[in-house]
Amino acid sequence: MEFFNQVGKKALGSRLRMLTEKITEDAAQIYKYYDIDMQPKWFPVFYVLSQGEAKTITAIAKEIGHSHPSVSKIISEMVKDGIVKEEKDEADGRRNMVSLSAKGDEITAKIQDQYIDLDKAIADITAQTRNDLWQAIEEWEFLLEQKTLLRRVQELKKERESQQVSIVDYNPAYQGAFRALNEQWISSYFQMEQADYNALDDPQGYILDKGGYILVALYKGEPVGVCALIKMNDPDYDYELAKMAVSPAVQGKSIGWLLGNAIAQKAKDLGARKIYLESNTLLKPAINLYHKLGFSKVAGRITPYERCNIQMELILK
Repeated sequence: MEFFNQVGKKALGSRLRMLTEKITEDAAQIYKYYDIDMQPKWFPVFYVLSQGEAKTITAIAKEIGHSHPSVSKIISEMVKDGIVKEEKDEADGRRNMVSLSAKGDEITAKIQDQYIDLDKAIADITAQTRNDLWQAIEEWEFLLEQKTLLRRVQELKKERESQQVSIVDYNPAYQGAFRALNEQWISSYFQMEQADYNALDDPQGYILDKGGYILVALYKGEPVGVCALIKMNDPDYDYELAKMAVSPAVQGKSIGWLLGNAIAQKAKDLGARKIYLESNTLLKPAINLYHKLGFSKVAGRITPYERCNIQMELILK
């Protein structure tokens, strides 16, 4: 096991597979030793049916936690071997009921001694270990039901990569990126409108000189995201959150979340009470982000954008 000691937990799946293969190989030999005509993979289905009640494939799959196709394949193999039988349900002729055959009933009686010896053998192994494998498996199954290993790795990857993101103030060197990033996402879903050109062609005059702000997200030093606060002459709102765009090449690194939080904090630092935004419900990831940032839907305001079909506000606390 020197390899696994070197590699560590990264090889968890491989190590568990080796352990499973070893136990499965032993199980096959144990069946032969007790003269039981059984394959290890059949056992869950066999055991459920050995309790005496005929069941549908769907019910068996649900009870043992296997997929329907997997159980269906196992039952076909067991039918061919003569251990189980399928019959039409007397109450509902549209479905088949699966039960043990006479051969299966004989195995049920014959296998009881094997159960006794196997339980004692496993208890003996458990007594010689410091950790309860059965309990550990239950704990892992529960935790993975709450959040899969894949999801946990995805979250950690996102967290690690987000640490390589920095949010900086706009300067003229970023004008090209400001325009390109916004034009890229707008053109992917809609058409550029005059209000877009006004802001993107002259961010200094249209946004900054009027009391607004632009923040830029850098990933490994390269501008990959932008977001603006546009000063509003409105009794209800101080600023509009606008022109948020993130390069598709770096999505999944929490850049939108970092930009949104940073721009909201900037507005708060400036003494703003509420900020406003306009979007389109077609942009589901963006709408989800705004909700996550604390925005809620409002309605009834005049907009310069044809593509706008949702308006939202964030009350700053």
